[in-house]
Amino acid sequence: MPAQCAICSQVCFSPSALRLHLRVDCGEQPLECTVCRKMIRNRRDLQRHLLTHIAEKRFECTVCMKKFSQGSHLKRHLVTHTGERSFECTVCTKKFSRGNDLERHLLTHTGEKPFECTICRKKFRSGNELKVHLRTHTGEKPFECMVCTKKFSQRSTLKKHLLTHTGEKPFECTVCRKKFRSGNGLKVHLRTHTGEKPFECMVCTKKFRQRGHFQRHLLTHTGEKHFACTVCAKKFSRGDDLKLHLLTHTGEKRFECTVCTKKFSRGSHLKGHHVTHTLLPLSGCNLVSE
Repeated sequence: MPAQCAICSQVCFSPSALRLHLRVDCGEQPLECTVCRKMIRNRRDLQRHLLTHIAEKRFECTVCMKKFSQGSHLKRHLVTHTGERSFECTVCTKKFSRGNDLERHLLTHTGEKPFECTICRKKFRSGNELKVHLRTHTGEKPFECMVCTKKFSQRSTLKKHLLTHTGEKPFECTVCRKKFRSGNGLKVHLRTHTGEKPFECMVCTKKFRQRGHFQRHLLTHTGEKHFACTVCAKKFSRGDDLKLHLLTHTGEKRFECTVCTKKFSRGSHLKGHHVTHTLLPLSGCNLVSE
């Protein structure tokens, strides 16, 4: 029985054909470019995008000599040299150098999330966000550290990790000069100076500076315990608590006193131990621990 698409008016010869058409051609389900893995909203846009991989690159940037297959791509690239931002948000007046960036930004005002995960139905504002999310289901970690070979699902996480090898902390607090590896770390730190607590519990109205602390607090209301010990099956509401608990099985003591080299399984125990050095002579380290 024929059925007509309500979006583009195309006639499909069966309900199943209509469902496939809606998913692929009208943007309901994004498609992935097999060349660069970019997520594209529909088949028409995917076909246009594929031309960027096979077309001759006739448009050359006079500044850096980079070449492009389309004049519009060169025009967009030139903005990276000029710093021009001609696309302005009519809601908050924020400016962007590319129309696509403005379109993505507008979704933060409308709340629209057109990209849906077919596995868990979670929705996202962009195809790239969906692509990154899908790795939580597949376990794919395409970004590998060249120093220690550790792998990550996101490029940004790899970049942050690399700083642990270099020791670089490029983000400095203008108030106390403390330095951080990431802009987000600095952003969270600044709240200690401003007193800002943007995360409020809807149950008890308690406020928090960090999202992680807020999410942990929510579990005190729900009682959820998602993290189970594989040794004794004991459950915990936080992954960090499970990690600490596992040390009771392994006996590992990673926290070492720099004064007497005594080791502890928890940082809090080491902190408490440090007091013995401020109150007692060094021989006091023979106190019974843990």
